[in-house]
Amino acid sequence: MNAMQVLWETRSRSHDNIASRDGASGRLVPVAQYSFGRGNGLSELEEHWAHALAEAERRARALGRKDLAEYVALRSANDLVRRTAIDWLISTFTALAGEVNRAGAGLQIEHQDNHRFRVGQATMVGQLLTLRRGVPLIQVEAGWPRTPPDGFVRGGGLARAHIRHLGKPNVNEELLLTQSRSKAPQWKVLEKSGERAVLSEAHLRKHLSELLRN
Repeated sequence: MNAMQVLWETRSRSHDNIASRDGASGRLVPVAQYSFGRGNGLSELEEHWAHALAEAERRARALGRKDLAEYVALRSANDLVRRTAIDWLISTFTALAGEVNRAGAGLQIEHQDNHRFRVGQATMVGQLLTLRRGVPLIQVEAGWPRTPPDGFVRGGGLARAHIRHLGKPNVNEELLLTQSRSKAPQWKVLEKSGERAVLSEAHLRKHLSELLRN
């Protein structure tokens, strides 16, 4: 199986799930499932968010807190939403790149913290992931303004992100981080038509497929 086949034929799985090989079939199967998994209709990012909240609650209980006031405060804190969503975006791209590399894609993976990039007149500060296959590459940058001089996120969002393909501006995409009615983070793809589609792992796989075509 080549890298392209791996990208589209392996089972979609979150890095929050541990997987093992079925001895009979050789396919990857999950060995840990959670009640808030995608089987209940949650997206990959919503599942990641549920794990982040569960971990915050666990830590609060471990510290012996009789109430969960701090946990509730964390749940509504914008920074937790931003960090969880950016971590999901970067780590999912990294995990998918690892999948195709195990099939021989030969992608170079580079990560940079404290990356600064411009969106209009505002400056975002966050992370940069570069997936390189020789000259062709994808750059994924995500962040939000940290100080008043950095400006603010337009469009009613909490953070911004770009997915850029070197030399292919027609497949580049801009992302806006919003929250669903349940307060879970959602990355929205800002379509040229003005529509805002929810970003999914399957969408990220399409970007890697574009890179692998070169």
